[in-house]
Amino acid sequence: MPSSAGPSIDTITEGGRVTQVGEGQEADESAPPVMTFGAPTAGEILAERYELVEHINNDSAGRLVWRGVDVILRRPVAVVLRYPGGDSATEMLQAAVAASRVIHPNLVGVYDAIDEADRAYVVREWVDGQSLRDLAAEGPLDPARATAIGNAVASALAAVHATGMVHGNVHPGTVMISDEGRVVLADARTDGDDSQESDIRAVGGVLYFALTGHWPHSEAPLRGATAGHGRAAISDAVRDAAGTIAAPRQVRAGVPAYLDDLTMDLLDAEIAPPSSDVLAAELARLDVPEDEHYLDTSGPLRFAADTGEEPSPLAAAGGRKVAIGIAGLLAVALVGLLIGISALGGDGDKDQQANPVVAPTASTPAGDATPAAATTRKLTVKSVRIIDPDSKNRSELDGADKVIDGDEDKGWETETYRDRPNFGNLKKGMGVWIDLGEPHTVKSVQAVLSATGASAQLIAGTTNPPSSSSGDKQLVASYKTPIGQPFEDHDGTTMTFNGFDADTKYQYLLFWITELPPSEGGFKLGVQEITVQGS
Repeated sequence: MPSSAGPSIDTITEGGRVTQVGEGQEADESAPPVMTFGAPTAGEILAERYELVEHINNDSAGRLVWRGVDVILRRPVAVVLRYPGGDSATEMLQAAVAASRVIHPNLVGVYDAIDEADRAYVVREWVDGQSLRDLAAEGPLDPARATAIGNAVASALAAVHATGMVHGNVHPGTVMISDEGRVVLADARTDGDDSQESDIRAVGGVLYFALTGHWPHSEAPLRGATAGHGRAAISDAVRDAAGTIAAPRQVRAGVPAYLDDLTMDLLDAEIAPPSSDVLAAELARLDVPEDEHYLDTSGPLRFAADTGEEPSPLAAAGGRKVAIGIAGLLAVALVGLLIGISALGGDGDKDQQANPVVAPTASTPAGDATPAAATTRKLTVKSVRIIDPDSKNRSELDGADKVIDGDEDKGWETETYRDRPNFGNLKKGMGVWIDLGEPHTVKSVQAVLSATGASAQLIAGTTNPPSSSSGDKQLVASYKTPIGQPFEDHDGTTMTFNGFDADTKYQYLLFWITELPPSEGGFKLGVQEITVQGS
C-alpha cells in the first residue's frame, strides 16, 4: 500500500504507456516547479539498490515519481521522492512505515522508506494497469465487475481496520486494476482527519462510481479532481432540486435491486454502516463469476419489497434488506436454509415454489433445492515438512511441526545467511509444505512470520514425493502455479492469501520463501504459524 500522507498515486495511460502519477491527476503547468540542483537523475542508484530508470511525473504536491528497478531482486518499483526534505518528507515516511505493517493482496505493497536528510523517498510496488477512475471513463462497469471491485476494496479495508488504522483516501483514483485483473487499494493517509466509518462510506462511493461513472461525494471531491483538469475531472452524481443523489438504478438500466440498495445504504448518513469485515463478507458472497447470470435486472424499482425473511449480515448491521427474488435468496443464506428444512414436508414442492428458502449456488439455477455451502472453518493439517531442494546437509528441517501447533511464539526458522537476502545466493528458496489430508475448498491461508521484509508465495500441487533432496527437487519442479490472489513481495509479519477458485479443491500447499529479512549477522526468517481456512 503506497504511503503518502498527501495526494494519491494511481496509474494512467499516456500514449500507450502505463504511468503512475500523483494525486490521481496528470501533471501540468499548475504543478509547482521542481528544484533541479542536486535532484535525482536517470541511472542514479539509491540506497545502493534502487536504480532510477525513468522520471514519470511530478505531482501537484511536489513529489517526484520515478519508475525504477530493484537491482538486487530485478523487479520494477515505483520510487516517490521529496526533494528537498522537511516536514512533508517526514510525514510521507511516517505514512510509509504505517502502511508497511498491513499485508494483503488487495493493498499495494510498500518495500522501503529512506530518509537522506536533504531528500526522502518511498519505494513501493509498481502496478501495470489503470485506476478505476480511468477504467470507468470508458463507461460504467457491469454489476458483476463493480461487485468484485467493491469486494476487493472492502477486503483491503478490513485488513487495515483490523490493525486499528484508517486508510483515509479511498476513491476511484486510488483503486487500481492491474493488467492481470488484480484490484489493489493505494495511498493511505495518516493525517488523522478520517475514520473507519468514512472509509466504509467511501466503498459506497466506489460502488456508485463503478456503476454510474459519477462521484456521489460532492462535499468531499477527489483530491486534485477539479473542473477543467481533463482526466482528473469526474462528474458529480445526478441530483434533484434538494441535492439528493439519484440511485444507480435511476441512472442506468440493469443494476440489480440488492446492489442498488447496498450502495445507497452505504451512502446514507442516517443508516449506520456495517464494519468493514462484515461488508467484505457480504460483497464476497455476492461476488460470483460474471457469466453466472444470477443478477436480478428486471424492473425499474429502486427498492425491493420486504420478504419478511431473516436479513443478511449486512442488513443486520444496519442496512436495508436486499431485493426479493434471486437476490433475496442470496441474502437468506444459512438462516433461510434452516427455516426451509423445518418447513419442508407434506406439499413440500408447492411450499417451496411459494416461498423458496434455499440459496442458489453459482452452478445451480435459482429455485432448485440444493445443499447449503459448507461453513468456513480452520482446516486440520495432517502433516507438515520443510522443503529444501538446494541444501546438501539438510540441517534446517527440524521444527516444522511448530508451524501448526497454534502457538505463534514458537515456530520453525532458517539458519542465518550472509551477504544477500536470497539465502546468500545459495538457494532459490525454501518452503513449508502442508498436507490437508484430503482435498478441500480453501478460502484463505495466513502465515505469521518472525520479522518484516520477507518475500513468499503460495503454490499448490498434486504430488507428494519423499522427503529427500531429490524428492524436494521433484516437488518444487511440479508445483508451478501460485494460487490465491497474486501476492507480491511485501513487508510485514502476517501474509494473507485469499481469492481462491471456489470450484477447485486443494490437498497439498507449499508456502515458498524467496527472500529473507535482515537479522543480526545476516538474513534469517522464522515461520511462526500457518493456518488454512476453508471447507
